[in-house]
Formats: sequence, structure tokens, C-alpha cells
Amino acid sequence: MAPYASDDSTTAGEVDEQRSGRRKAARYIVPVTVVGVAAATIGLVPALADSGDPDLPKITAQQLIEKIAKSDVQQLSGTVKISTDLGLPDLGGLESSLMSGAASPDRGGSSADPTAKLTELASGTHTLRVAADGPDKQKLSLLENAAEYSIVHNGKDVWGYDSKSNEVYHGTASDSPERGKDQQPPATPKDFAEEALKATGDTTSVTVDGTAQVAGRDAYKLVIKPRQSGSTVGAVTVAVDAKTGMPLKFTLTPASGGAAVVDAGFTKVSFGKPAPSTFDFTPPKGAKVTEEKDAGKDFRKGSGKEFGKGFEKGGPREHAPKAGEHPGKGPDGMKTIGEGWSSIATFDTGGEGVPSGKAGGEFGGFMDSLGDKVTGKFGSGTVFSTRLVNALITDDGKVYVGMVTKDALVKAADTGK
Repeated sequence: MAPYASDDSTTAGEVDEQRSGRRKAARYIVPVTVVGVAAATIGLVPALADSGDPDLPKITAQQLIEKIAKSDVQQLSGTVKISTDLGLPDLGGLESSLMSGAASPDRGGSSADPTAKLTELASGTHTLRVAADGPDKQKLSLLENAAEYSIVHNGKDVWGYDSKSNEVYHGTASDSPERGKDQQPPATPKDFAEEALKATGDTTSVTVDGTAQVAGRDAYKLVIKPRQSGSTVGAVTVAVDAKTGMPLKFTLTPASGGAAVVDAGFTKVSFGKPAPSTFDFTPPKGAKVTEEKDAGKDFRKGSGKEFGKGFEKGGPREHAPKAGEHPGKGPDGMKTIGEGWSSIATFDTGGEGVPSGKAGGEFGGFMDSLGDKVTGKFGSGTVFSTRLVNALITDDGKVYVGMVTKDALVKAADTGK
């Protein structure tokens, strides 16, 4: 259904109220993009929800965003189905090997290490069971064929368990909510939705487009679209629980059309208190247990210990730099060109770019098959593309990456803006 027309006659007082609401909405931030590029900045366009099935009271986009911001769901349990279709090339299983290689036993890692295991959510379709009881108790289980992988946070302890290999990874939870908060992978619709609402600005239209029913619950549909050209993002649709304000379903469709790039939604959900035993964990007999200190990692320094922070209220997750800013850490002065949906992260590797052609030998030919050679005022380079994120690596080692088109990357490399 089409949203109601927007009311552009906004007073100064209303603008202040809108900004305040946006700041509240930006308090709950978790990462969504595969490469950590900022998704969007939000310019609110008030719109009324059409009547639909279910029949819910009309609400403006501003009011719905504020409802998300005020949502304080501390207890829940349910099942989430998440499908991700980035359009990655078929590497004959190589991509899975690369994702899990760091946790390979022959490399001294553990298959139960959360930082490696949950990267599997970046592709394919997966079923998750989730549960939470406040800020100190969360559980996420990734259901696989005849196996299960679980992360359990209970007080100071964080456990990862891979039933297939019978391996356990044990760490301790951070004492500070400010440390490592950008490391957890997105898992629930709330995780994805709050990233899309992470900032303010005038680069986006936000409307309410009718109602829906998700996991047996009545919900409003919030639609987020870029105003800017050059973005690979077509639209983001968030189904927001009418009673609690919690996002129940998140769908990101690409500007190029076709199936959703990310589709994550509850198939079952309950907001009752989970049984205390849900968060109990004891390593099974005979399991190989890896302690974080023995693995050379410290969850308190950003290796996954912040699991669960997306389930309950927390501080802002300002992981993405604003236009022109240089983060304190990153490859050779990483900076951001542009803003909003068209922002491009750029840095200099100090290398010689990507091996290609005959000069790169067999590896050069392989890389040529994955990317497209481009030229411009900057010289030449290779663009590696997915349905959402594109990256240009120039032959002199500069990198440009964002949720933008190939032409936008070439223009950024040519002009620096």
C-alpha cells in the first residue's frame, strides 16, 4: 500500500522534537554491513499508515521511530530465519574455508570461536534460536544439519559450543559497555533495523506503509529509502511490533531489483521470561575447551564478548566515521568520502594493488575472474562486486568501498569526492 503524502510544513519546534527522537533511535546500534561501511543517515518524512490487515491505529513515521527507540524488551525467546544473498561468486567452497580458516584446529584455533563461527551468517539461509533475560543473560543457537552451535552469555561468562566438533570456547564478558561493542555479528531483526536507523540527516525518506502480521503479532511496516543516487540499496522494510516497538522483521532489497539481500524475521516469538536453565552451560564430557587467554584473544578488547548487547538497551554504537573524519585506528588514515547511503570508505594499503593478468601468474588470472578491470583519471584498478557492497582496489594500492555502484567508486577515485 502506498503511504500517505508527507506534510512538509514542519515548525522549528517540531524539528527539535524530531531530532530528539532520532537521537533516541540512534541509541541502539549494531553492525549490519559485511565490511563495516555505514548504512544510512535518516531524514524523517512523516507519513500516516494506511489501514490494512491487521487494523491498527494510524501512526506517523516519527512516532514509529520513537516507538522503536523507547522499546525496552528485556526478556524474549523465539526462532529467527535469516537469509543473506550478497551475490558472491561461487568459489567452490573457498569462501567457507576463508571464513572458518582462522578457527581451524590445525591453525591453533577453535571451531567454537564466536568471531569465526558467526561469519557464516553472511551467506545462505540459517535458522537461529534466541533468548534473553536482561543485559546479563542471552543465548543464540545456530541450527545446522544434525548439529548446533550456541553462544551463551550468563553473567561474567561467555561460552561458545560447537556440537559437531565437540569444542568449547570460553571467555569473560566485558565490564564496560563501551568496549568491543561493534564486534558482534547481527542476528535478529532488531540488530539490522537499528543499524539502518543509526544516524540523522536528510539523505533518506522514511514512511509508514501499512501493517503486517509477523510471527502471529500485529506490526507496522516502516519503509526506509535513499534519496541519493548511486546507492546499491533500494529500500529497507522493517516490521515493528505494534505493542512493544521491537522490530520483528527486516528486509533489505537492492536497487538492482530481485530477491532481498538480507531478509531476517521471527517465525516464533514470546516476550515471557525464559527458564533460568536456558542460560546454564557446562562443557560436555570429553569436549576440547579453549580459553580466550590461551587463544591469544581477549573478549574485553573486542573479539566477540559483547554478544547480547543488541537484545537490551545500551549506548550508541558509533562505529562508522562521518564524512571527512579520520578514525583513530585503521589502515593508513582511513577516511570517508560523501555521506549517507552514498558514503565511501577509502584508505591506502601501501601495496601494489591486486595481482592481475599474466604478471600475476595463476593467482592474477583467478583475481581477474572475480573482478572487473576499470580505468580513469586515477589510473587503473579492479572492482569487486556483490549485490550490496562494491570495492575498488587501484593498482597503486588504494581502496574505495561502499554500498554504491561501480561508477560511484570510479568517480570517487577520480575526484576524491
